[in-house]
Amino acid sequence: MNKADWATLSNDLIYSSMGIIFIAFIAFAFQTAWSFRVVPQELDASNPKSGKYTKAGRIGIALSILGFIFLSAGVVARGVSAGRVPWGNMYEFSITGALAFLFAYLVTLRKYKVQWLGLIVTLAVLLTLGTAVTLLYVPSAPLVPALKSTWLVIHVCAAIISGGVFLLANCVAAAYLILDRYQDEDGNENRPNWAKQLPTLADLDQLSYRLVALVFPLWTFAVIAGAIWAEAAWGRYWGWDPKETWAFITWVAYAAYLHARVTAGWKGKRAAWLCLFAGSTFLFNYVYVNIWGAGRHTYSGL
Repeated sequence: MNKADWATLSNDLIYSSMGIIFIAFIAFAFQTAWSFRVVPQELDASNPKSGKYTKAGRIGIALSILGFIFLSAGVVARGVSAGRVPWGNMYEFSITGALAFLFAYLVTLRKYKVQWLGLIVTLAVLLTLGTAVTLLYVPSAPLVPALKSTWLVIHVCAAIISGGVFLLANCVAAAYLILDRYQDEDGNENRPNWAKQLPTLADLDQLSYRLVALVFPLWTFAVIAGAIWAEAAWGRYWGWDPKETWAFITWVAYAAYLHARVTAGWKGKRAAWLCLFAGSTFLFNYVYVNIWGAGRHTYSGL
């Protein structure tokens, strides 16, 4: 196969993954719809409603795994077609970022009961991939000189994995804020049926914290690796380029989140809002700075 064939294969695999993930989204949507009719006490094998609820969730997870496999193959094929790692422009950042986000969800699913996040995760992945293939797509091309470095693999890989986990933590924090509305002044939770299937507020708060704490060292490494790469490429470690600045702002925001939790005892609503703020700085850097920002980090390919 030549490079053009690999590029075509990559496109086919990515479109196929979108179709599979869309069906997974439908399955999770059915599960969410059934949650309005099933209360936790009815979740047993003898209850027809419970059976449909459970089956829809399992189908959604199975299809998410299959979609992840197809998307992984599509990203790899894109790299083969370009003769390099597939992180050279905004299209490639987006498909790899969607892959990292889905991977973070599937890994978290093995240890925590986060099946309920499937609807949000698959929707976010579909929106990211849809935007990538319709608005951001560019043919495979050689890297610009500044990106021809081993640090491309190290720095960008660390940043993409960190971003996937950060955004998953933000989804959990957002769920906390939504469910917090159903807690009265005495701390009692009066949730509707659909929300009774979800974890307690304390569990959501702890999960969001654990995800951020887990990946924050990797993000720290990504920022440091970026500075080392900048010195190798441009002869300086830091130049307050917009992308560098916003990467540092994201680091400060998540550091403040962890510091507030550990030293000031911030939990619950305040911590969730701070987590969302930190995530918004990451998304701003990822979307606005990458596409419209000026500076030396203009590699969107658009």
